Amino acid sequence: MREADETTRQRLADALRAEPSTPSELATQFDLTTHAVVRHLEHVSRSVDGADEQFLVAPPACRDCGFDDFDDLLNLPSRCPDCKSEAVDEPAYTIE
Repeated sequence: MREADETTRQRLADALRAEPSTPSELATQFDLTTHAVVRHLEHVSRSVDGADEQFLVAPPACRDCGFDDFDDLLNLPSRCPDCKSEAVDEPAYTIE
């Protein structure tokens, strides 16, 4: 299938099969907003077949206190719920 024939979600899934990426990295690569990428990834995560592949998430983490127990892993937290710092790394996604 040619790249022009693939949907955005198919191209995102293919990129995640190649290497782990954050929403910002994917947004830059595919000329989308980070929030659009997150919405697409919600659908990609549901479409991945758990028997052959897994949609994996490296959770976001606070760079100040180390907190990484965020509730929604398909979200872009703006600050740490523990220390209220805004120094929060984005989650990274991959398909294996």
